[in-house]
Amino acid sequence: MHIVVVGAGIVGVSCALWLQRSGHEVTLVDRAGPASGTSHGNAGVLAAGAVIPVTTPGLLARAPRMLFSKDAPLFLKWGYLPKLLPFLRRYMSYANDAHVDRYGAAMSMLLHDTVAQHRALADGTDAARFISDEDYCFGYATRADFEADAYGWEKRRKAGYAFEVVEGKEYRAADPSYGPAFEVVVRCKNHGRISDPGGYVTALAGHFVDQGGVFDIRAVEDITLENSEIAALQTSKGEMRADKFVFAMGPWSKKIAHKLGVKVPFESERGYHIEFMNPSVMPKNPMMVASGKFVLTPMEGRLRAAGVIEFGGLENGPSRGPFDLLKRQVKQVLPDLEYDEAVEWMGHRPAPADSLPLIGANDVNGKSYNAFGHQHVGLTGGPKTGRIIADIINGKKPNVDLAPFDPMKYKSR
Repeated sequence: MHIVVVGAGIVGVSCALWLQRSGHEVTLVDRAGPASGTSHGNAGVLAAGAVIPVTTPGLLARAPRMLFSKDAPLFLKWGYLPKLLPFLRRYMSYANDAHVDRYGAAMSMLLHDTVAQHRALADGTDAARFISDEDYCFGYATRADFEADAYGWEKRRKAGYAFEVVEGKEYRAADPSYGPAFEVVVRCKNHGRISDPGGYVTALAGHFVDQGGVFDIRAVEDITLENSEIAALQTSKGEMRADKFVFAMGPWSKKIAHKLGVKVPFESERGYHIEFMNPSVMPKNPMMVASGKFVLTPMEGRLRAAGVIEFGGLENGPSRGPFDLLKRQVKQVLPDLEYDEAVEWMGHRPAPADSLPLIGANDVNGKSYNAFGHQHVGLTGGPKTGRIIADIINGKKPNVDLAPFDPMKYKSR
């Protein structure tokens, strides 16, 4: 078949590669180029244990204090609040223990073997060199801070995730980069790292083209429907037709999903990073700095601080507050850090209200498919998502319960 995949981040590129390997003629479409959005700017962690959503019990009580604190990792463009309120009501409705368990069970199926999925995707390509097996660490300034996070760690333990809690001084013996910043460090096992996310996805896209795939830079502006199913894409270069379409447009997916009848409650969750070029300190493992909910990741020639949550839509420019917070937090844990230059970036994460990605067909005839909404774990879950989409299109039954991710669960709402 001729299949068009829209979106050239890690999810779209993964879909394109697995479909190509299945023997299909694949065209990959993007408005800018491979890894031009969140797939460039993420923290680079293959977070197999990322099975706890942001919406945990008590979030509603904590959120107002966080919004008014300059040291909390939650920000809001206040002028955007009227548009955001309907989504927030749905989003906050999932801040309960039952949903945490539902989310954890579903995401465990998608994420648990992420390193193996990345290696299978990148095997035999130039992208393979960017993948490494490493612990993903969480650093806590005090033991009390660690104990305050007991809810999430107990959920991970019950789900079978392996982690080791060590004293800060023990961790410091293996990696002295942070000095006395952390009293407790949690080392999560069976995780991994991508040393340059943008370079990695670009290399995968290059391999796709080398193997005969077509990469087409154009903006998808609308779709044409016939009998309630997609018939064509309307793009900046004209109409595109194909046997099937896969939409992996990340935070830009909402308009087309809704037109296809998938009325998913959805927002852009804005993320920030700062890269410290040629740093004087290079930690050994990715480290979640628990006090600021951001990750410090060693990358090729630079140290990236990535994280923070801001709701402000797709159109508004970056805010100064998140960058200032990241700089203050990095200064606290790495007070002696020197570097040649600090490079700032802001991008958009796709955030469904229930935090679960949409993976599967949009209609009973399987004319179009969604593969978006991974929120914080697009890099982690991208390769397996691509494999699942290819399996579905090929008529194979994936060995994953796809009900939590089914786009058609929104059809009747």
